[in-house]
Amino acid sequence: MLTVSHAELDLRRPGDVGRAMKEMAPDAVVIAAAKVGGIGANSTYPADFLYDNLAIETALIHSAYACGVKKLLFLGSACIYPRLASQPIPEEELLAGPLEPTNEWYAIAKIAGIKLCQAYRRQHGCDFIALQPNNLYGPGDNFDLETSHVVPALMRKAHEAKIRGERNLSVWGSGKPLREFLHVDDLADAAVFLLQNYSDEIPLNVGSGTELSIADLAAMIAGVVGFEGNIVFDASKPDGMPRKLLDVSRLSAMGWGSRIPLRPGLEETYRWFLDHAVTRA
Repeated sequence: MLTVSHAELDLRRPGDVGRAMKEMAPDAVVIAAAKVGGIGANSTYPADFLYDNLAIETALIHSAYACGVKKLLFLGSACIYPRLASQPIPEEELLAGPLEPTNEWYAIAKIAGIKLCQAYRRQHGCDFIALQPNNLYGPGDNFDLETSHVVPALMRKAHEAKIRGERNLSVWGSGKPLREFLHVDDLADAAVFLLQNYSDEIPLNVGSGTELSIADLAAMIAGVVGFEGNIVFDASKPDGMPRKLLDVSRLSAMGWGSRIPLRPGLEETYRWFLDHAVTRA
């Protein structure tokens, strides 16, 4: 496996990306690099989310084509789907309606990446595929409260509240939205499976197939962390999409399914947080 760090290569610079791709000469490329974050980060840095992600994916996809890479997998996101998409969300819902305003900048960039893979496949015959996972979590996550997603943000907030002996844990929104969560190891397994078994322009959904409310997620994380106070919902903050459950029937029919239940996955993530990130909490 070939990897490269941020310090070694700025993926927004197509010339540098092209040279690195040529030197490494990979047989396959998995594009997981992106500027990511939760509702707060998307709302605060819309230009960064749109520009950085467009620059990263165009540089990588075009360089892969120019260097004759045999297979490329682009990681999209469940955010690509309309705010009021039918549930569970089938792949056909892409571009079927308006996006969720709180993450539209990121979503537009991801849609462009999917369409770029389709375009290179149609025009140049490239075996470029795409998948879109739902909300990811797991060891190695970003626990910065300004830029993190819901699971690491709630985990860090619950941990800090427990350490400080606070009685209340504040959670953005009403707690009512329904979400699906996928462990990063399941995503990695799905990516390898699709690299070996899939070749089509339809971007495939990857998820656990189960959902729970943000309120139930907060209660589960509080239990994992050991926070015994009250969970208070801040309705002045946005909820995001009311529901986001992916239809994973296409991938299931191919023989793949997620294996890591949410509670054990959260427990593993919290252990990683204590070992690696708690000194910065």
